[in-house]
Amino acid sequence: MIVWLVAAGVALAPIAFGGQVARRLAAAPWTYRYPRAALALWQASCLAGGLGAAGVGLVAAVAPLAAIFPHGVHTLVRQIANGHGLDGLGPLHVAALAWSVGLIAWLLAHTIKVTVKTVARQRRQRLLVDVVAEHSPVHDAYVLPSRERVAYCLPGRRARVVLSQGTLDLLDPRELQAVLGHERAHARGRHDLVLLPFIALAQAFPWLPAARAARESVPLLLEMIADDHARRAHGGLLLARTLVRMASPARDDGAATFALADAAVAERVTRLLRRHERPRWVPAAVYSAATLLLSGPFAVLVAPLLCITVWNI
Repeated sequence: MIVWLVAAGVALAPIAFGGQVARRLAAAPWTYRYPRAALALWQASCLAGGLGAAGVGLVAAVAPLAAIFPHGVHTLVRQIANGHGLDGLGPLHVAALAWSVGLIAWLLAHTIKVTVKTVARQRRQRLLVDVVAEHSPVHDAYVLPSRERVAYCLPGRRARVVLSQGTLDLLDPRELQAVLGHERAHARGRHDLVLLPFIALAQAFPWLPAARAARESVPLLLEMIADDHARRAHGGLLLARTLVRMASPARDDGAATFALADAAVAERVTRLLRRHERPRWVPAAVYSAATLLLSGPFAVLVAPLLCITVWNI
């Protein structure tokens, strides 16, 4: 049973030391060079933390029922199915079980809430774009009659790339294609779905430094991933110049509308212009670390299911 507690508890390290670990990860220079690997590490850390916290409670809850954790879960499920409820569990064990169930329910509730709100907001935005904007077959995008510099993607099953007339007037054809490539990368990658769990986690646990840091860092990583797609097709210098032009204030109104991303344009431009050495071992090490983080919680989750399946045969 101790082994299973350790397997679930190790995954809590990024949460327990969340402030320091999250700040170091968010500020690590390698994350800008390998945004996809950094995103995977954020995903693994948050998922492992949630599963580990629930797993620790479950392991502690079934400890009196069997010496081996999977057998304890099997015993608990069997006695509940036979109408014996939580027989054999003391108050602390019941509290541990309630912790696990409550934590999972809390996370699911916030995930569902965020998903419903996001889908409703996207639907309203698509309807508004369909009414106000004009579809341009040449660019396969919807054009808003606005002088502001706007370029964004409305995700969904029928994703829409939205531009403003001000953007069309500002950019030359090559720059415009770079913008379209960036936004279509967001649509193809369904980056809205990638971001959604981090929003839910930050709303469920706003006091957790790791949850806040992930919520702040992941959007920039997604922008950099989309930048990489556009850079491969159109070149980093062209995309960097486009970002600068989109973020520069218009001469007539003195106000800037940051396109493609609301913030961190300077970091993205610097990244596109700087030539980094990209050792291949870095992403391999990061993906290995992410796998190790997830291995313990997934073992705690999967082992009882496997045992129940085998014993029911």
